Amino acid sequence: MERITCMEQINITGGIDMTDNVNNPSHYQGRYGMESIDALRNFMTPEQLKGFYLGNALKYQLRFQKKNGLEDLKKARKNLDWLIEEFEVEK
Repeated sequence: MERITCMEQINITGGIDMTDNVNNPSHYQGRYGMESIDALRNFMTPEQLKGFYLGNALKYQLRFQKKNGLEDLKKARKNLDWLIEEFEVEK
């Protein structure tokens, strides 16, 4: 079972929200809950998406030691999983 990376944030009412910065990052959601990745998938070609996923995976791998550690490695893995899915769809 995959362990989810969560971070506590204090919400407007003073309560605590648990956010998942790997699988459901609130900072990438718009006003109505749509994530930016969904907009990209809607407008990019499959080739453009593959480049995006590859670039993001590399970015997170290169910065993990100086920025977010394990969280960045999980983000890299997520982008690699999406990249693999794109190639599997082509078969």
